[in-house]
Amino acid sequence: MKKVLIVSANYYKDVESGLLYSASNILKKKYKLKFLVVPGVFEIPFVISKNIKKFDGFVALGCVIKGQTPHFEFISNAVTQGIMNLSIVSKKPIGNGILTCLNKKQAIHRMKKGKEAAKAIDHILTKLI
Repeated sequence: MKKVLIVSANYYKDVESGLLYSASNILKKKYKLKFLVVPGVFEIPFVISKNIKKFDGFVALGCVIKGQTPHFEFISNAVTQGIMNLSIVSKKPIGNGILTCLNKKQAIHRMKKGKEAAKAIDHILTKLI
């Protein structure tokens, strides 16, 4: 059975729980899952990189909400680039379920996006590799 690591940021715990629920429901019947929680999305690429050889695929879950400073853009870009680079270099799929939202209401509305990241990983692991 293939192994998938789900790394989630719990900075917005209610959003994280919705993302985790929607992602794990897709994967739990077909894969051995492990869950790791980090404080924020910035830590997700590091945790995946430390575990890259132990798993067949990964799902990154979390949320960044735009504030009054450019911090939103820096974090969103850095994490997206980090995840993409890890996936390309390791040749392992990483589903990006990190929400980038303008406000908390939008984030809550999009919590089921974890399912899309999980479906992408499932598709790659079962049909492409």
